Amino acid sequence: MNPKVCMTVLFGLLLAQAHANTEKVIFISPPAVSITSSGPSFEQLHLPHITPEKSSLRLSLPAAFPSEKQPRGLDTWYMLRSLIPSQRYEVRVCWAATQPTNLWLDVYNTSHVFDTPDLIQSLAVFSEGQQTIESPQRTGGEALKESLLFLHVQAAADFFSTNRTLMNSPPAVDVELILDPYLANAIPRSLLPTAVYVVALAVGSWILSGMIWKRLFSSTNKPHND
Repeated sequence: MNPKVCMTVLFGLLLAQAHANTEKVIFISPPAVSITSSGPSFEQLHLPHITPEKSSLRLSLPAAFPSEKQPRGLDTWYMLRSLIPSQRYEVRVCWAATQPTNLWLDVYNTSHVFDTPDLIQSLAVFSEGQQTIESPQRTGGEALKESLLFLHVQAAADFFSTNRTLMNSPPAVDVELILDPYLANAIPRSLLPTAVYVVALAVGSWILSGMIWKRLFSSTNKPHND
């Protein structure tokens, strides 16, 4: 196999993941900010957390049909925490094709959310409905530094049915949110096994093709006895 063909296959597989019903956002984590455990804290927002250690979150996402007031359906909010500053990440959301829904992902730093009226209002509304969720509280009064971001997810139902109940109240969509760090800020960590496999396959194919070519070349140039 030609080495150029092997490399083309490799990069094609790395750059063109074929995930049905998948949306993602790629970002670089911001510098760490000081967080005090005394007084108001992000824990009081009661938002679900996604961290590099707990990088996957499965949940049922509420959805609604687009309207003039909510052109992208219903809003939900999450926090990306314990990030490595200046590290490239991607967040993916995956859902089944049997649940036709349009999803949008956006990440914001804390100052942008708090300085944007529409975003802070949406966050406040969602946070009020999360008050029953208990979040771990920090102890002590020391200031800690942490790189974190808000993750804003919007879900709009995308189907038509003669069932009025479904049209009036679309069902929640089952999704999985995945935080995936990039290795050397180049490729997602989840692609490492695939990359190793494709490289090994390409190298093995190149070596094997070389051996076959040498055998064929030597057999064609071998003198024949009349």
